[in-house]
Amino acid sequence: QVQLVESGGGSVQAGGALRLSCAASGYTSGNYQMGWFGQAPGKEREGVASIYTGGGRTVYADSVRGRFTIFQDVAKNTLYLQMNSLKPEDTAVYYCATHGRYGSLRPSEYNYWGQGTQVTVSS
Repeated sequence: QVQLVESGGGSVQAGGALRLSCAASGYTSGNYQMGWFGQAPGKEREGVASIYTGGGRTVYADSVRGRFTIFQDVAKNTLYLQMNSLKPEDTAVYYCATHGRYGSLRPSEYNYWGQGTQVTVSS
């Protein structure tokens, strides 16, 4: 059974930083497209960043490029999202997902999801 457990969310002032973690388990080791997605109140879930675990190719939404970094620790089977220079508009529940289409940032193209972690950025 695939399990993704996010952690690291919290409240921070604008300009601050957070690091989200996603511990993955329950599936055969291999190369997969994994990603982070954000869902703000009243809005649809949107892709933030994704990575292909086999070669490290990354994709970022325009709104976060240069501020957020997605990376992995293969030994720990953990995905991370380093969030710097946070803005109030980054406020959202952030979800980790896996087994997506290669290079995708579309939520509909991912098969497994975590429960999410709240990030709140105040001005």
